[in-house]
Amino acid sequence: MSQSETKVITIFFRIAIYCNFIFLQNIKTSEIVKQLVAEENAGELQKCFGSRMEFGTAGLRAAMGAGISRMNDLTIIQTTQGFCRYLEKNFSDLKKRGVVIGFDARAHPSSGSSSKRFARLAATTFISQGIPVYLFSNITPTPFVPYTITHLKLSAGIMITASHNPKQDNGYKVYWENGAQIASPHDKGISQTIEENQEPWPQGWDDSLIDSSLLLHDPYVTINKDYFKDIQKHCFHRNINKETKLKFVHTSVHGVGHEFVQSAFKAFDFKPPLAVAEQKDPDPEFPTVKYPNPEEGKGVLTLSFALAEKEGAGIILANDPDADRLLVAEKQESGEWKVFSGNELGALLGWWIFTCWKNQNQDPTAIKDVYMLSSTVSSKILRAIALKEGFHFEETLTGFKWMGNRAKQLMDQEKTVLFAFEEAIGYMCSPVVLDKDGVSAAVITAEMSSWLATKNLSLSQQLKAVYDDTFATVMIYLLVALSHKNKA
Repeated sequence: MSQSETKVITIFFRIAIYCNFIFLQNIKTSEIVKQLVAEENAGELQKCFGSRMEFGTAGLRAAMGAGISRMNDLTIIQTTQGFCRYLEKNFSDLKKRGVVIGFDARAHPSSGSSSKRFARLAATTFISQGIPVYLFSNITPTPFVPYTITHLKLSAGIMITASHNPKQDNGYKVYWENGAQIASPHDKGISQTIEENQEPWPQGWDDSLIDSSLLLHDPYVTINKDYFKDIQKHCFHRNINKETKLKFVHTSVHGVGHEFVQSAFKAFDFKPPLAVAEQKDPDPEFPTVKYPNPEEGKGVLTLSFALAEKEGAGIILANDPDADRLLVAEKQESGEWKVFSGNELGALLGWWIFTCWKNQNQDPTAIKDVYMLSSTVSSKILRAIALKEGFHFEETLTGFKWMGNRAKQLMDQEKTVLFAFEEAIGYMCSPVVLDKDGVSAAVITAEMSSWLATKNLSLSQQLKAVYDDTFATVMIYLLVALSHKNKA
């Protein structure tokens, strides 16, 4: 038998198993597979069944649709069964503590898939095993999941989201008990238990069973109240916020962020930001943008620019669809708009958060326990600020899973982690969320902007001042080091 014939047989064997599992459970995905087989569409069948999605430290991310390489009811059930078994091996008190599950607004009608549907199936899997589930009853920002884990002392968390990926995609993001994304070797352990738990457990498809379960809890109201109370600890200029003449435009780019950024502004005593009406409500089609990714820059901000010009707003705040990232733009004196890179906003937020901390902490010895973090692909500006001010800076590998886990290690050693960022417009402005958080970053940026306005300074001007100041410090440091080397 040739290699190609073996591959065809393997694929059809996988199709047979898949269809056996989903027959009469999800008619839409069953029909998709039947149609592809009837059309003898070998190319598409290869894409759907050629290989299983790989579970990694970022969890899963793929297109929604039929097949083992796609996000669908079956692959969500299989993944959650494996994750459940892995948690049982690691937590003897799992049935006491439980897990949290959140979801965004993504949907794929042709396959019957949606983030909410996936979240309910995941909850069904855990509850069927006697494990409490804190399932948000409505869409939430991704940062609410890691916040809930540490706030309620849960064992783990799942967020169903594909963040800023194209509309057909979805994802399954996993957090550990420390509130940070999982790191190795957990990814390998979970992947192994997924392979060992392929056949859906009894009642695994029937998510209606959880609605009457005493193990199902809805944290939506409590977490909404407690999260905004916690981030208020980073509000230092409430009177300025109340009186500022600055106007802010906010877009959630058809994602979940609108309601939560409005609440954040209220918590800091700001007037509500002006919402881009065409983009404020969740819409899985993302109809006004080519890609729902603020990293695309000005192309995503066309409607925001128009609203800002109309209303005389000087600052634009843009979240990605799951509200864990933030893009900022500022109108310049020339009338042009400057869109800040992740490194530039990271420099500004690092400067601002340290300045606020320093004003609140007059003990000169406290600085020895202060830390900031960034990843290796990001600007070294925090290192320069740390050199000038005397706090600690650490660089991690790429990704917030590294910064979140390292931040927790430092906090467990009674260190103060003020800030972490990555150039891909991700910012951790509060240690209550050990991941990037576009909601807290948005309102803290607004307060920084308002305070600067009282000094007749723009964000752009302050950014130049930060760079000039740190450049001078670094040059002095290098000259001193060179002098010591020459003397030696």
